[in-house]
Amino acid sequence: MLIEHTFELRVRYDETDPMGLVHHSNYLKYFEIGRTELLRASGGSYRDMEAAGQLVVVVRVDCRYKSPARYDDLIQIHTAVSKVTNAKIMHHYTIRRGETVLVEADVTLAVIDRNGRIQPVPDELQQSYQRLLNSE
Repeated sequence: MLIEHTFELRVRYDETDPMGLVHHSNYLKYFEIGRTELLRASGGSYRDMEAAGQLVVVVRVDCRYKSPARYDDLIQIHTAVSKVTNAKIMHHYTIRRGETVLVEADVTLAVIDRNGRIQPVPDELQQSYQRLLNSE
């Protein structure tokens, strides 16, 4: 299980606004990509979690835009698990273009069942992340 992961992505034309800048809403998609790739790199899969009836939903986003990304920029999406409790998983994101920080964000996730009821974070996921967070 990984606690952090970096994924590179090239900004596509349709992600930009009329000024040629990445539209702010697309950064939420980039965070989703970062989370998915972190889990995938750890050997997990959101598809498997969903098949088991564990759905992950965003409950809070705190995003700080620092510098714009533009069409065809190669950006790095760094995703790190910052905290895991019985009820939530928190990630910290840093999106860069080279050495330039473009965006930083903290996103809180909760696990729900198919009826929308809050569920505890799966024990194996919680325990794995807690071990990694405590070993830093």
